[in-house]
Amino acid sequence: MVLYTAPFPNSCLSALHAVSWALISPCYCMVDRLLASFTSLHICTCPWKDCRCWFQLLCTLLFTPVYLALLVATLPLAFLGFLLWSPLQSYRCPYVYSRLEDKGPAENAALLGEWRGTGTGKSFCFGSANLCLLPESLARLNNLFHVHARAKEIGQRIRNGASRPQIKIYIDSPTNTSISAASFSSLVSPQGSDGVARTVPGSIKRTASVEYKGDGARRPSEEAVNCPASGDPANGGGLEDACIVRIGGEEGGRPPETEDPAPGSQARNGTGGGQRGQTPNHSHRDGDSGSLGSRSASRESLVKARAAADGGGEPGAANNKLLYKASVVKKAAARKRRHPDEAFDHEISAFFPANLDFLCLQEVFDKRAATKLKDQLHGYFEYILYDVGVYGCRGCCSFKVLNSGLFFASRYPILDVAYHCYPNGRFEDSLASKGALFLKVQVGCTPQDQRIVGYISCTHLQAPAEHSAIRCEQLDLLLAWLADFRKSTSSPSTANPEELVAFDVICGDFNFDNCSSDDKLEQQHSLFTRYKDPCRLGPGEEKSWAIGTLLDNANLHDEDVCTPDNLQKVLESEEGRREFLAFPPSKSPGQKGRKDLLKGNGRRIDYILHGDEGLGPDLKAEVEEFSFISQLAGLTDHLPVAMRLTVSTGEDEAA
Repeated sequence: MVLYTAPFPNSCLSALHAVSWALISPCYCMVDRLLASFTSLHICTCPWKDCRCWFQLLCTLLFTPVYLALLVATLPLAFLGFLLWSPLQSYRCPYVYSRLEDKGPAENAALLGEWRGTGTGKSFCFGSANLCLLPESLARLNNLFHVHARAKEIGQRIRNGASRPQIKIYIDSPTNTSISAASFSSLVSPQGSDGVARTVPGSIKRTASVEYKGDGARRPSEEAVNCPASGDPANGGGLEDACIVRIGGEEGGRPPETEDPAPGSQARNGTGGGQRGQTPNHSHRDGDSGSLGSRSASRESLVKARAAADGGGEPGAANNKLLYKASVVKKAAARKRRHPDEAFDHEISAFFPANLDFLCLQEVFDKRAATKLKDQLHGYFEYILYDVGVYGCRGCCSFKVLNSGLFFASRYPILDVAYHCYPNGRFEDSLASKGALFLKVQVGCTPQDQRIVGYISCTHLQAPAEHSAIRCEQLDLLLAWLADFRKSTSSPSTANPEELVAFDVICGDFNFDNCSSDDKLEQQHSLFTRYKDPCRLGPGEEKSWAIGTLLDNANLHDEDVCTPDNLQKVLESEEGRREFLAFPPSKSPGQKGRKDLLKGNGRRIDYILHGDEGLGPDLKAEVEEFSFISQLAGLTDHLPVAMRLTVSTGEDEAA
């Protein structure tokens, strides 16, 4: 399949579109600025005696006549531009495909050659987030400002979180030689003052030496230390290629006793040198992830790497590093024995998972914001689809002003793409070409040269709460379109298939939750019988650890939740969740607006589902970890979610 690398099939149409948009743009900007000035007053929650509100009101009164005058002056040009722009949309491509050309074929082949479909299984990490990158006037209705600056910052934060090294921790003991913990952490490699990576004492092996700056830039010239380059997390290293930390144990499976450092003090990192690092927490608490056996060991704790070389290093070197968090994740097999009621880890994380493979985003409506986001994410993801959707009257029942807002990024090659617009959008949602994006990606190759592929679907459903029937119709269309896409892109011969399917994942903002009484129709949809929701027990019943993903936009910039660390701490407490998460409105008489009588932990409307039907022979996909992410605190009104899926073969199960 040919992927569209430009919005239009030829340069002539692209030039005409550029001219038409140049005529429309001034009027569009004036309308946006005029509406933004009034929406700022609408969301102002401070008392009117506050000087900020008076200043905002004064600015609105002063600039409104100016905006109106400019709007009237630009209307004739906008009308001419619209007459040229509208017919061009019938030739527009439904998406724009962008590939980072810096990476050569050798790196791509190494990524696909990591997993051959035999032996050790492979883990794939999926992320989904609603970014609310709307035109400025609409974004302010959700208490969010400066769309283009937010897009750049969001891209930097996602790249910083995803490009962290992945750590595996093995505990050797006479009774247990399996992996007892794996850390998807952000442990920074120690470096000397000359910027050269140092060998880590003890038996710690690092797959890459990466220096993390504030902008998340990576130095590609830095080489791996004590490990082959194939294990570089940036090059697709999975669980089997992660950094190794081996800890010797004693009888009973317990690690050797070490001196328990005081909170905030330094602890030895190895046995053979002066290498030192801080304790995992600034203030060690009982049950935190500093203890592998603790109940909350999967949660993240602060880790700060101090640079040192052969007996010491410059004190200021460590201050140039970011503070990252380490997430200790126990092996699924061991966890099943200890906790039969749960088969995978779950956490509230301050960072996107390390080695994030696929990212599905919603509400990336603004084109300039999408371009800025793409430029930032290309520092980590090689393949990106953006500006997904249709405009005008093409392919849908109503005139579309905005695209679908869908955005997809991948570390693996994209083979096929299809987009469909929902024809039943109503009211304000009918102005955007909301729909579903279907992708087929290649994630490996078998020894018999069969491609190993995966299917990913990204969607955004009707928003108004009272439109349950419309959302159910859209879910029906989603399943039908997905079945057609898989049929049209699958191997023609079932007896001798050319490829094996490793996973089938659906991500997106469904705009309904699993605890609201108003959403019972969607909760019982057949989608949840064909695909598994890791956070759900059944219709209307969530797992105890699942939390809402929709934030209360009135408190987005509160000091308690304006940073990733603060938001993470707030969400870990029931009181904090009730204050800062959005809950369905109460229907009890006299209790309208109160949250203390509502069940659940907020409205979880962002989903990542996975299916088992149609996977390759002897292939099995299991959830290894599910995360609610606070890294985009203050930048969007949704919590991103992430899921790590392990695809294993029958040989793995037998072993």
